[in-house]
Amino acid sequence: MAVNIAGLIVLVVFYLIILIVGVLAARRKGLTGRPTLESSIVADRNISTLVGIFTMTATTVGGGYINGTAESIATAGLVWTLAPLGIFIGLIIGGVVYAGPMREHRYMTMLDPFNERFGGVVVVLVYMASLCGDLFWTASILSALGTSLSVIVNLDLTVAIVTSAGVTVFYTMIGQMISVAYTDVVQLIFIVFGLCLSVPFVLTNENVGSIDTLTNDWLGKLDTPSLPQWIDLLIAMTFGTIPWQAYFQRVLSVRSGRQAQILSVAGACAAFVLVVPSILIGAAGKSADWNATRLGVSPLDIGQGSAILPHVLNEFTPPAVSILGLGAISAAVMSSMDSSVLGSSSMFTFNVYKNILRNKASERELLWVQRLVILIVGAMATTISIFVPIIYGLFILAADIVFVIVLPQLTCALFLKFTNAYGAFLGFLTGAVLRLGAGEPYLKFEPIIKYPWFDNNIGQVFPFRTFSMVMSFSIIIVVSLITNVLFLKEVFPKSCDIFGILKRMKHSYNPAPTCELTEVPQSNSATQLCRCPDRNVPCNHEKQSGDLSSNDLSSGSHDISCDHGCEKTGSQQWSPAPVEAGNLGTKL
Repeated sequence: MAVNIAGLIVLVVFYLIILIVGVLAARRKGLTGRPTLESSIVADRNISTLVGIFTMTATTVGGGYINGTAESIATAGLVWTLAPLGIFIGLIIGGVVYAGPMREHRYMTMLDPFNERFGGVVVVLVYMASLCGDLFWTASILSALGTSLSVIVNLDLTVAIVTSAGVTVFYTMIGQMISVAYTDVVQLIFIVFGLCLSVPFVLTNENVGSIDTLTNDWLGKLDTPSLPQWIDLLIAMTFGTIPWQAYFQRVLSVRSGRQAQILSVAGACAAFVLVVPSILIGAAGKSADWNATRLGVSPLDIGQGSAILPHVLNEFTPPAVSILGLGAISAAVMSSMDSSVLGSSSMFTFNVYKNILRNKASERELLWVQRLVILIVGAMATTISIFVPIIYGLFILAADIVFVIVLPQLTCALFLKFTNAYGAFLGFLTGAVLRLGAGEPYLKFEPIIKYPWFDNNIGQVFPFRTFSMVMSFSIIIVVSLITNVLFLKEVFPKSCDIFGILKRMKHSYNPAPTCELTEVPQSNSATQLCRCPDRNVPCNHEKQSGDLSSNDLSSGSHDISCDHGCEKTGSQQWSPAPVEAGNLGTKL
């Protein structure tokens, strides 16, 4: 078939709009002149609540979410389409439990608490697990883009995927976090526009049967033997939503912990509402008379279930609506890919390259490393998306990886201060072996471990994902407690402490110094200057404009705190208050 020129023009226009918005956003925020790593990763922590909600929603409602939900409705039924419900609950839990502490500690990436608690070896291991999750997530988004583009402009699927990846990687390298956030606003508008415009035409098309009378076709069914598997998937999708750098990058980019919680909950609600059109389109695709279409056969019958959404829009809406709807969605689903690629590059640049490989690397060097990693991650995800085209499977697998391996590590690093690198290391290995041993049909991995109730026809029925996560979590706690006692009681000599947990425990249990404010700032931005014992460096963090009002400044009433563990005790310039020598494990 010939290339659809009108569709191609619409697609180019949408891409240009996104590129222009990204460049203008970076220029308006003054980041195009001399960018820094902080501006690149967390946009100087100056994302507003409204923009934060938009970017959180757009990142969630991407290609895997929209196309994958429609695919799952048509192939497995609503009862097995667990991603929307899991993501809704997971984002709320993430906002209530994790977002506040992460933002209040002013972390740069999700891996910062791992570095503080466990050290470099565990950071690298967790990064590899997170990278796998990001790669599968990004691959699912690229597959969605590729299938949509192949329908819009009749491009070969591989060409469409490579083209989409190239455009997304290009504007992500240019704009980084601030541009990604503001392009998310435009992309979310495209999503709402495309779906709301198309759904009425789909549901009223004469070739689409009534989804009210054909509910058995798209609702699906859940029998008793499959209940453990269903529960396992729901738990994995729920808690697997939390430990993503793309999520925490938005949490860490807003101005306060309270804002981080708000955007998490609001994003969850918005994403849950925006999944309704995909559910309706999937139901329509299941109940439609495909013999009367130009395609002549249902996509489900020819192994194109992953393309059910673009095919429905292309066949059951007018040409103009089809082009606008498909073009808008194709541009919009980039919102998740750019976030994922930027997240992986940010973690590698800051936590691996800067903190482990090149401590003295310049800002310029770090920014170029980040751009290079964006390119590499994009290329790897592109390759996976071409050879593993099952969108919903990739979507589930990505959540699996971070749920089983990353979630227990993050929870322990952030909340359980007694855990250490030995527990984290063995917990990582335990989770990896138990999960990978269960096999993965989407990647053609045969099961090595056959859990109870294993069936040769349907595979693993036992809730092996939840079991693997619980075992990993338990191993971290138990091994940490045992090794803490063994080293503190000197059963093991200090020379055997290869992970340096004694030094980390010393810093953890010693109180932080108090800080005193000695000079009233003359602007709406105050600089904190204190020295914290666990870092032995000044924390020169600037409060965001708006944190201090003019009345506060004139009256001398401030609410400024050092976010690295020091406490405010006076008024004026920040400096460490006197502390008795015995109270500090490390003298400054």
